Amino acid sequence: MTRGGLRERKKAQTRKRLADTAFAMFRERGFDAVTVAEIADACDIAVSTLFAYFPSKESLVFDQEAAHEQRLDSVVRDRAAGVTILDALEAYLAAPKPREPGDPSREEFLDLVHATPALRDHFMRTQRTWETTLAQAIAEEAGLSGDDLQARALARFALDVGALAEESPDPAHTLRVLFARLRNGWADLDRTPTARPDAGS
Repeated sequence: MTRGGLRERKKAQTRKRLADTAFAMFRERGFDAVTVAEIADACDIAVSTLFAYFPSKESLVFDQEAAHEQRLDSVVRDRAAGVTILDALEAYLAAPKPREPGDPSREEFLDLVHATPALRDHFMRTQRTWETTLAQAIAEEAGLSGDDLQARALARFALDVGALAEESPDPAHTLRVLFARLRNGWADLDRTPTARPDAGS
């Protein structure tokens, strides 16, 4: 392994150790009760070094957010010939997420985020960043202007579908159903109600 490769591997190991340690401490004591200094001390590094890896305390929980944003962009731009944007996004969101030893389960992650207002707010801001990146990729691939609202709407809907699926008891089924709605619309739900007799008549 080259010196540069070894350096990158050590950086990745340090980053994962920080994220894993932080998540374990947050789960045990609560996000607000744990300080960044305590996390750094537990990993035997300086606080300044921790911030070189993670720009904020919240990002220790969402340690894959930058990689996810890059993958959303490449899923649209690098999809195979004949694959639609929706098909590419559905396949990506449906694919099993890689997990390494020590990674929290989906349930553990969601429990912590739902219990912590700061993490919920961070996720909403992060999703808007993903939305902007994804909308730009969709617009360019579709030959639309960069600020086209159709591209923005599709990006938002697709990401919201992914979030709803993650929180459902059966994510794979929910993803299939909701992506089918994105493709086919809601016309079958938009029916004029039949007249109902007045109560007591």
